[in-house]
Amino acid sequence: MKIEEVRGLKEAELARKAEELRRERFQLRVQQQTGQLEKPSRLREIRRAIAKIETARTENRHAAAVKGSK
Repeated sequence: MKIEEVRGLKEAELARKAEELRRERFQLRVQQQTGQLEKPSRLREIRRAIAKIETARTENRHAAAVKGSK
């Protein structure tokens, strides 16, 4: 997932996607602890995707605050 794709999403879509990724990350962490994880690199991908989503959400909040204060 590229940051440009993430920035194009609406706030509700960002929140939904972040929640889905957090659930998937939890499931993968459980698999990792039980020794069943097949793609350890997926954990890294998900962690970075969540970071991109949270960055975009913060940017949106700051843009709205600046726009509202003018």
